[in-house]
Amino acid sequence: MSYPATGTCQCEQVHYKLRQAPIITVVCHCTDCQKLSAGAFSMTMMVKREDFELVRGELQAFDRTAASGNIARCYFYPTCSNRIYHENPEKPEVIRLKPGTLDDTSIIKPEMHVWTQSAQPWVTLPTDIPCHETQPLMAALTDR
Repeated sequence: MSYPATGTCQCEQVHYKLRQAPIITVVCHCTDCQKLSAGAFSMTMMVKREDFELVRGELQAFDRTAASGNIARCYFYPTCSNRIYHENPEKPEVIRLKPGTLDDTSIIKPEMHVWTQSAQPWVTLPTDIPCHETQPLMAALTDR
């Protein structure tokens, strides 16, 4: 897949463009991500803010404290409540895009699993990419 890539919310009122490949794509098994996805885990593409463009639609946000202790500002479209991305207000240069909102999800290639201590017992973790019981330092995720 070449970039730019595009994405939308569920009701397709929000459109965005991702100009470059992500820094890293992470699968998170924390209990907050399980609630977010209504499943066993959630995926995140860490991308440079400058590579993300909101083309159409207006997002709303709310803040929550993540399991790591950081603030997660969560951006979503209010009509369909679909989350588009998260950010840490102390590190606004990197956003955490929810890749299930991409128009072409075949470009999603997980490179790491985090918070595996909370993984559902029926989930089989891969052996060919790093898996961390908790959250590695942000530098480990973005300094690649």
